[in-house]
Amino acid sequence: MNFTEFALHEDLLKGIAQAGYETCTPVQEQVLKTSLAGDDLYVQSQTGTGKTAAYLVSIIQERLSNPENDGKKTLVLVPTRELAVQVEDEAKKLLSGTSLKAFSFYGGVGYKAQVEAIEKGVDFIVGTPGRIIDLKKGGQLDLSGVGFLVIDEADRMFDMGFYPDLREILKFIPNPEARQTMLFSATLNTYVKNLAWEYTRDAKEITIEAENITVDEIDQSLIHVSSDKKLPLLLGILNRDKPESVLIFCNTKKGCEILGKRLKINGFESGFIIGDMQQSKRLETLNNFKAGKFSILVATDVAARGIDVNDLAMVVNYDLPNEPENYVHRIGRTARAGKSGKAYTFCSEKDVYDLPVIERYIDKQIPSSVCSDDQLAEDKSKGVYIKLDTYGWGGDDERDSRGSGYGRDRKGGRYDKDGRGRRGERGERGDRKPRGERSENRGEKREFDKSLEGLSFEERMEVYKKKYSEKAGGSRGEKRGKFDKGKKPYDKRERFDKKGGAKGASFQGKKAGQKPGAKAAPKKTLENRGIVGFFKSLFGKK
Repeated sequence: MNFTEFALHEDLLKGIAQAGYETCTPVQEQVLKTSLAGDDLYVQSQTGTGKTAAYLVSIIQERLSNPENDGKKTLVLVPTRELAVQVEDEAKKLLSGTSLKAFSFYGGVGYKAQVEAIEKGVDFIVGTPGRIIDLKKGGQLDLSGVGFLVIDEADRMFDMGFYPDLREILKFIPNPEARQTMLFSATLNTYVKNLAWEYTRDAKEITIEAENITVDEIDQSLIHVSSDKKLPLLLGILNRDKPESVLIFCNTKKGCEILGKRLKINGFESGFIIGDMQQSKRLETLNNFKAGKFSILVATDVAARGIDVNDLAMVVNYDLPNEPENYVHRIGRTARAGKSGKAYTFCSEKDVYDLPVIERYIDKQIPSSVCSDDQLAEDKSKGVYIKLDTYGWGGDDERDSRGSGYGRDRKGGRYDKDGRGRRGERGERGDRKPRGERSENRGEKREFDKSLEGLSFEERMEVYKKKYSEKAGGSRGEKRGKFDKGKKPYDKRERFDKKGGAKGASFQGKKAGQKPGAKAAPKKTLENRGIVGFFKSLFGKK
């Protein structure tokens, strides 16, 4: 069935043409037939079936054709930043023929651009729960005018611990009778159905069987291989098949980074995305992959949520997924929108026990073989030590998936799932100095130590005096950046006088015989701290 058969608004048809849509997918056809009648619904549909366009087309049509919906806002809740950006891009294409605006809101980035978008006016609000709550509680975002609510990937919301946030957001928007609600999920489990029952009005159920996509349209191959031969096997497949684009899944962030770097050593341009990467780096890597700047992307399950790449030729399960649902999500990245694709799954001695569960879930035995030597290629990275990078904690989606998604920062403040502090724009965790920058300091120290090689003792002492003399009179707190200029240094030794003295008396003052509350003794200099003597004992005099 074509979109033109639904008698859609002419401005919406312009956007549909801009997006390149002609024929409806099964989920799009059923969603449009049901939602255009004004019904709430919850839909079981795997990623890659066109569900994003399904609910966007339906809501845009209602906004343009029904005067009663004029001015009503749409709230789309998604579990990850990547999916938020993807939905925003899709919405902008479909809205290109209208005056309606869409914008995405998520953590790991500053608030400025998002607040400016709200002030200019936004009709389609796409966001992750943590950032939406922050903006609402901060007074920047008004949700009282929401007339359409979409909860996308509802099952993943529960897996990532977002259920309390969903309930909190639902308190801020109009009741079910005053809005249209749609829930989309790869599996309609009990939690999703309870959410639909509690926050919708007589929702209609639509089910698109995931097995049809998994079994019929994807060429699946399972290869039994020992752990030490997985990389040579992967290299052999890449050399033989020469795929135009490959998405490789690993179960751990560390495994992703190591594999991505070993592939580069072997001459394959590749990138990797993991939860600990800064948001700008993740988006840059993903956009470069979509643009074809490199053909191989390595990712974890959570970091890959929201990746939508046209004509993805191959998916490789480098590690067998721990959950059977993730197998369907992974290989479903290829064969999207009715196209064919190839999926390889490596099964080693470490994860073979997870295989029967997956095959029961898809109700099919995956065609399998045992790895042979002629399938292997030389691994040029064998024996090479891979140094791992560290990234700023701008909101770790994978951290959220392991629990409730909440934690405590060092000062006891709460931080949300988007990695931002609950104390305002600056946050407690989200704006910390990135770990990568801190590791650069250690690199500078190593370079400084190398610069001392070959110098005499006197020459080295002159270098040390010059480097550290500026800090000689500072406190230990100053060296660690624990106070601002013009303020009193933070001294952990300050305490109450047990005999009733004034608060603030320093430990140094007591040792000097001063009364409680007296001014602390002056800080020691470089010389009387004994640093010169320390270095003499450390290096010895040449």
